[in-house]
Amino acid sequence: MRKSLPQGKTQPHGSVNCSVTSSPSSDSVRAWIDADPNPTTRAELEAVLADPLELSERFSDTMRFGTAGLRGVVRAGPNGMNVATVTLATRAVGIWLSSHGHAGGTVVVGRDARHGSAEFFATATEVLAAQGFDVVALPDPAPTPLVAFATRSLDAVAGIQITASHNPAADNGYKLYTRGGRQIVGPDDIEIEQLMAEPLAAKDVARLRILPDERARRIRVDYLARLSGLPIGAHETPLRIALTPMHGVGGSIAVDALAGAGFTDIHLVESQFTPDPDFPTVPFPNPEEPGAASELLATAATVGADIALALDPDADRVAVGVPATDGWRMLSGDETGALLCAYLLANSTFGPKTVASSIVSGTLAAKIAQSAGARSVRTLTGFKWLSRADDDPEIPALRYAFEEAIGHCVDPDAVRDKDGISAAVVLSAIARQRKTLGVDLLSMLDELYREHGAHHTSARSRRLSGPAEFDAVMSDLRSNPPERVAGIDVRFEDYALRDDELRTDAVALTGEADDVRLRVMVRPSGTEPKIKYYVETIVHVTGYGDNQSLDDVNQRAADLTAIALTELLAD
Repeated sequence: MRKSLPQGKTQPHGSVNCSVTSSPSSDSVRAWIDADPNPTTRAELEAVLADPLELSERFSDTMRFGTAGLRGVVRAGPNGMNVATVTLATRAVGIWLSSHGHAGGTVVVGRDARHGSAEFFATATEVLAAQGFDVVALPDPAPTPLVAFATRSLDAVAGIQITASHNPAADNGYKLYTRGGRQIVGPDDIEIEQLMAEPLAAKDVARLRILPDERARRIRVDYLARLSGLPIGAHETPLRIALTPMHGVGGSIAVDALAGAGFTDIHLVESQFTPDPDFPTVPFPNPEEPGAASELLATAATVGADIALALDPDADRVAVGVPATDGWRMLSGDETGALLCAYLLANSTFGPKTVASSIVSGTLAAKIAQSAGARSVRTLTGFKWLSRADDDPEIPALRYAFEEAIGHCVDPDAVRDKDGISAAVVLSAIARQRKTLGVDLLSMLDELYREHGAHHTSARSRRLSGPAEFDAVMSDLRSNPPERVAGIDVRFEDYALRDDELRTDAVALTGEADDVRLRVMVRPSGTEPKIKYYVETIVHVTGYGDNQSLDDVNQRAADLTAIALTELLAD
């Protein structure tokens, strides 16, 4: 979901659109104002007519229908999220669906509680209804996984969620699912964007008001009933949970989901529980960001919790905090993925199964899957690819998928996307099982490290100014790749030269030395003007209990990862 060229279009670095701003013509500005169906945004543009720089920014580009949909700043003009943009996008989606044989089909529409969400939700539902679609409009602000679940459970031809997930407060977005509740992939996004570009005034697009029906009102109940069937084990051991929805829409349903699994000792971060589109207690509402979970960890420490859970604002991702010897700490997405993979495979029915992870995620879960007799599949980054990991009929059914950016799909038969709520339930079940055994989640990681090696992963970004700098960094890396990283000789692989489904704008550096393996992935961000560096260091645990402690092995892996990132970012 980005404001950039969709996949399949030509752009040197394959990332965000860093267009050069120029002053828009007065005719183009006046045409947009006259076509805008919303009086508030018409007035907003009228108020900035005397500001050439502001107008240039608002008219420098149009919102692009990229990965999964739209995402950008809520403001008037073609380069913003507003009623006019959502109107044109929804009209395009409807025409696209009809052209593919889905005219009059069921479409699920939901929204979060961000600025503009209610208006954009009404716009989407009414435009679709006027096009003759059977619209299931969720009655209240709801998490994104609820729309993915409803799209799949109702066999809808599409699902739309109005959300910007964990973006800053100024943003909103429009996420599109196709049949089966999976994010769209190319060339669908290109076709929709082309339809959006057709010359038509947004004010002339027909709308028909609708109300939520019984199907819409039952979705929450059906979703919670599905969660009760997750592998949650016995209920006897009490577990104390600290929870924050980070000012988003996942709080109430997460409490209900946890209660349904027998977890009732839940302590909320009260200052962050009620949905608030301004996200007043966090500068950036992403649980991955340093300091974002500080109030959660403080609450967990105060109440003596066993586990701390942070949902992002649309509740499609979850971050986990655990007590350690030196205080509470957040697990990485890769650490959480390893725990979920091991537990889900150990508590699954017999038969072949698949675990999927992205090329930038850590490899511990893949090793766990292989040792358990499951198929391990690597995909390109993002759940639009992870959700399709078992599309090949030769590949067993997907059991679990994850990405390092705290996204986890623990019930692919119900939700073919990341789902922070269901993942929170399973993580609590793991914590309860470990507590019953008199141990904790960190000890479970140690057990996995003893078997597969101590895995440490970390990622950093380098912010860039535009296409020329993107090209310079990636071209230099391709023409002059480092021969050694963190003292380890490395091999170079250019993923842009691959001839399989993993072909993408990325490079890999891998090497081994003694008992250490190093893996580096470098790629442009798909959503921001950044180059991203992902490092994984694996140290084999030899002599554990004799001449070295597991803590020493873990520290060595962490130190090598830090050295590698320092060297890479310094180049």
